[in-house]
Amino acid sequence: MSEAIEVLAQKAGFPLTPAKPHVPPDNLDHGDDSTIAEWIGFVSERLSVEAEPIESPYSEIEKMVRGAGPALIRVPGPGAQFLIMLKGGQRRVSLIRPDISVQRVRSEVILDALTHELEAPLAGYVDQLMERAGIAEDRRPRARKAILGEQLSMSRIGGCWLLRLPPDAPVMAHFRHARIFRYLLATVGLYIAGQIFMLANWWIIGKGAFQGAFEWAWLMAWALLLLTTIPFNILGMWIDSLMSIGAGTVFKQRLLYGAMQLDPEETRHQGAGQFLERIMESESLNSLVLEGGFTALFAIIQLFMALGVLSMGRGGWLHALPLLAWMFVTFIISWRYYLLNREWRKNYREMTNDLVERMVGHRTRLAQEDQKFWHEEEDQYLERYLKLSEKMDNIGIYLSAFISRGWMIVGIGGIAYVFVSEPGSQVKLAVSLGGIMLASQALSGFVSGFMSVVGVKMAWEQAGPIFRAAARPRENASVISSDIDMEPGDRRQPVLTARDIIFRYRKHGRPVLRECSLKIYQGDRMLLEGPSGGGKSTLAAILAGLRVPESGLLLLQGFDRQTVGSDEWRKRVVAAPQFHENHVFAETFSFNLLMGRQWPPLPEDIEEAETVCRELGLGELLERMPAGFQQMVGESGWQLSHGERSRLYIARALLQRADIIILDESFAALDPENLYRALRCVLNRAPALVVIAHP
Repeated sequence: MSEAIEVLAQKAGFPLTPAKPHVPPDNLDHGDDSTIAEWIGFVSERLSVEAEPIESPYSEIEKMVRGAGPALIRVPGPGAQFLIMLKGGQRRVSLIRPDISVQRVRSEVILDALTHELEAPLAGYVDQLMERAGIAEDRRPRARKAILGEQLSMSRIGGCWLLRLPPDAPVMAHFRHARIFRYLLATVGLYIAGQIFMLANWWIIGKGAFQGAFEWAWLMAWALLLLTTIPFNILGMWIDSLMSIGAGTVFKQRLLYGAMQLDPEETRHQGAGQFLERIMESESLNSLVLEGGFTALFAIIQLFMALGVLSMGRGGWLHALPLLAWMFVTFIISWRYYLLNREWRKNYREMTNDLVERMVGHRTRLAQEDQKFWHEEEDQYLERYLKLSEKMDNIGIYLSAFISRGWMIVGIGGIAYVFVSEPGSQVKLAVSLGGIMLASQALSGFVSGFMSVVGVKMAWEQAGPIFRAAARPRENASVISSDIDMEPGDRRQPVLTARDIIFRYRKHGRPVLRECSLKIYQGDRMLLEGPSGGGKSTLAAILAGLRVPESGLLLLQGFDRQTVGSDEWRKRVVAAPQFHENHVFAETFSFNLLMGRQWPPLPEDIEEAETVCRELGLGELLERMPAGFQQMVGESGWQLSHGERSRLYIARALLQRADIIILDESFAALDPENLYRALRCVLNRAPALVVIAHP
């Protein structure tokens, strides 16, 4: 298995990190899916690649096989037998053979191997049904496929892992794998070729105009050049779309991963409006980079070509000097535009944040704030916004209208002086006019591209921290799955040990926790009481691995955090934070319950979730919701009451099957009857329990 993953990653072109060989578990060949999945994840992480498990419904399995790759696909049946797929395809897929050679195989063969176990029990019945229905032989394959698709529509096929670069891999590695640099060079090359074709077209037209007639050979050459530009333009648009899709995929993946790498303390002080601004800027950044960056780049290329054309005209290199001076003027005005745009964006963000905060807190303001104070500071925000907008629009008008047209006046003025003082060749005069027009077009494109680049710079100020967070070094991955037995054993040994824990929020601030020590054994039920601000929630976050103590010793089953790994620690010690720090996602009720488990859930997961919900007194809620577990509960759970959300948070923690459950004021919103139900459920199900409450 290890060798197969390494060979597949090498064939796919992934940059690998050398890893020492590890001995696979003894039961790997006959192990269950979870054992195999853990080993594949372990090996992939050691090689610095990511193995993403995917599951496909029966109706989508054909699409999955033809679009997968590089991938490991487990063949249903006894033992752990895998297909090593390098690349999918519409008719044939590429598989890696045991001798490391690549073989092309019809996709139908792979589909039959994956679906045979599901289809076999129904095959005889379907054949008899088609026989009785009198379906013609030539139509039976399609009919058989349709019937099986209907009967097995709810069945799911797993055992597939897609290999890809991890999101925290260097950006250049992602770009190389997505062939962005090849597409970039091809795009620039095609643009330069297109400009050369354009100059050649104008040269042929000018030659015919000055001769007073077109020769058939030159006319045919001109037509051939025009026809040649068509496939070049089509090819350029196709490559540009491939580059946009590839770069956009890398960028989105990086942002999503970076958002999850941010420390909660980095965003705790920010409001909803600031979050919205970050998202809006992140969404626009990718398109701005591709559009504005290429527009500015192509304009610069065109300006250098215009300098070359002007140097061949009547004024020679002396005529190119005004263009260089005009480019300097353009830069000065553009820099002024950048400074104004930065100030305008800052004011815009403040106004957006204020507006969103007012909308989010509308019910509170409606109930508690005097109406005459509702619109305070709005006029000041708007007045400052309008003034900055007016200044920025004025500079934008100068850039858009004056730069291009002003150069036409300056350029033609230079030609007029040379033409009057030194009459000469009309051909060189025409070349100079062509250079002036080309430079005017380039300046117009440069201004447009520069405005987009300014937008990129402003957007990067918001999205940059998220993008950079993806490259933060991760803590050591867990070695539990391969080397260490973490299952609870002797009850006399503590599950979790904290000794002399010290924690402070600021480097030189007052310690929130000082020399705090405790031990939690399997079966313990602990109640942690204290006044507000006493550090109860901080201690819970440290025990759950959500915060790192300044000093002290913290052990899980006798192993420290570096050995266990942050992900494994959080799986084994689960905390339900306080109400204001917990969240109901705009998803189904089942997702909000089982987000800490594998997804999509198995039937037994849904059964366990229903049992826990009914024990917590949520049975009436399940019966009231039309779609049951598939009911969308709304952003922040607005369709649920305060008490129902509290019990949802408790159920979510219990369903993670952790060694220790920490409930931070989770019972505060419950009435006595539901409190008794919830407490009884938690006491019966939690292997070890810590409850935080006020005295």
